[in-house]
Amino acid sequence: MRVRYDDVNWLGRGERMVDLTITARNLVFSESSPSEPCPSIVPQGFKGVFKRHTSKPAQVFTGPAMSDTANTANVIVRPPIAWALAVLVGLTLQWVVSLPFMPASAPAGWIGGIVFVLALALFAWAIATMTRAGSNVPTNLPTTTIVETGPYRFTRNPIYLGMFLGLVGLAIAFDSLWLLVMLVPFTLAIRYGVVAREEAYLERKFGDAYRQYRARVRRWV
Repeated sequence: MRVRYDDVNWLGRGERMVDLTITARNLVFSESSPSEPCPSIVPQGFKGVFKRHTSKPAQVFTGPAMSDTANTANVIVRPPIAWALAVLVGLTLQWVVSLPFMPASAPAGWIGGIVFVLALALFAWAIATMTRAGSNVPTNLPTTTIVETGPYRFTRNPIYLGMFLGLVGLAIAFDSLWLLVMLVPFTLAIRYGVVAREEAYLERKFGDAYRQYRARVRRWV
């Protein structure tokens, strides 16, 4: 290999051609001391320009985030976000094009308010029961135990059922057919994007214990 250098002090003046012979020993890494730098094949005058490379052991990242992801249901959408979007879209459509459905003589506000309070009570009861049992409520955290007390004796998904009823209560209170229509995409998202994945995850994790619970208690009511 031939390298051309111009006006380099240590080579003298003028243009000169320098033959660099790269021997095999310059390309051999010592197995006994892997932390030492690789032998330099750069001429002495250019060592300040190039940096020597040191071999470092490869790092493998196996943090808690990886195990946490494997130990969750990996739902498509977080249920509270899906519920908030359904309410927001329904109210926006109601503001653009009003579609009432309640009879004019019916006290829609009172009826809807009662339904919403009942839904909120079921929602809070389910969360309190799961928390007391020592399991996690958010879907992005692992489930630690199968809860069979409180509202979980009657339905396997009381939190989501409370969300459904809450949406119905708001639809009645605001006399909005749009909010009732939003029950369709919300129900599909929860049923197939959340519940189906949770059921597969719980069966994988708890096996026969979850299958027996599933056989005793309905998915909804």
